[in-house]
Amino acid sequence: MLGPAAITTTLADLGADVIKVEPPAGDYIRQMTWPIVDGVSLMHLHVNRGKRSVTLDLRTDEAKQIFVDLCADADAVVEAMRPGALHRLGIGFERLREVNPRIVFITISGYGMTGPYKDYPSHGIAYDTWAGIVKPEIDEDGFARISDHVSIGINAGPLYGAIGILSGIIRARATGEGVQLEIAQSDAAASFDWYRSESYKAYERPEDEVTGNASDDYKRRAPAIAGMREGVRYQIYATSDGFVLFMASEQEFWRNFCEGVGRTDLFDRWPGSKYADHAIGNKELQKELTEIFRQKTSAEWLAFGGEHNTPIAPVNSPQSIGDDPQFQARLGWVRDQLPSPLKVVGDEIAPPDEAPTVGEHTDAVLRDVLGYDDGKIADLRASGAFGSPADR
Repeated sequence: MLGPAAITTTLADLGADVIKVEPPAGDYIRQMTWPIVDGVSLMHLHVNRGKRSVTLDLRTDEAKQIFVDLCADADAVVEAMRPGALHRLGIGFERLREVNPRIVFITISGYGMTGPYKDYPSHGIAYDTWAGIVKPEIDEDGFARISDHVSIGINAGPLYGAIGILSGIIRARATGEGVQLEIAQSDAAASFDWYRSESYKAYERPEDEVTGNASDDYKRRAPAIAGMREGVRYQIYATSDGFVLFMASEQEFWRNFCEGVGRTDLFDRWPGSKYADHAIGNKELQKELTEIFRQKTSAEWLAFGGEHNTPIAPVNSPQSIGDDPQFQARLGWVRDQLPSPLKVVGDEIAPPDEAPTVGEHTDAVLRDVLGYDDGKIADLRASGAFGSPADR
């Protein structure tokens, strides 16, 4: 699954040795959704890059023992199935810490190990709809549709999980004791959207206790970005060849802009407050700014912002971001994928290897990590520990 697989992607990007244990037929993410690149899904190529693949049929005792042996010297184990699946197989946290008291065991799932939804089947968008992030669209025929949005739960869950793994390892090294953790992708989606939900919660209190900003005369705005839709000094404007985001809600930046474009009259007339003054609803000012921004290209406005200390940002799309010079200088493409955004100052992080084929590293891992010889590997293969030919 995407979220569970992605929990170790960041760690693999940073050089961790991540062994992906998958069934003999392979993880279904290899064929899941679009696009398919050279016969394999982009999801697999991205989230499983830099990992080693071992195939085990965990229905067999031999495969279970291999799994336990692999965990004996591991820092962490990620349960990427429904919560408790490894416990039901007899190789859960309690069994693993018998052979490795310092093991960090984390389960990542859709709704977590508790609550009324814990056993419900789900997919990634469910965590965003549950968290209130996705607003349904209604088409011209009156049918409801999923609106375009960035998936939060399947991305935030793995990041929180990776932080949990690293924290658990630090704790284990300090105390000698492992820990069992769990993360729900639905919880992670809600946590990422904390500003909106916490604002609505705050607004449940009386208006004399919870107000708006001083620049809004203390009137309550809609939470988060919704409260910026009518903004003028903080808004998207069309340029001669695209769009930019103008962010001069601080009085200092607003003054810099007006002086830079030779329109100090705008500042004199609408000086604004010191902080967070978006000039909400000022249509007259918005018309003035609309005409001003149409006079230059987006690149010229970015250069203007740097020269006159005014926050102005490009408005890219997922399709155009690769053409942005900041993208090219900082990220770039690695095999048509985005690399890790983390940087080591004064050094470089080596790009991860390509995502593995099914069971590509089974023999090598058993030799290198567990010290199995060719004869033992052959016996295990004959026993069905790696699955039968029919499974592949």
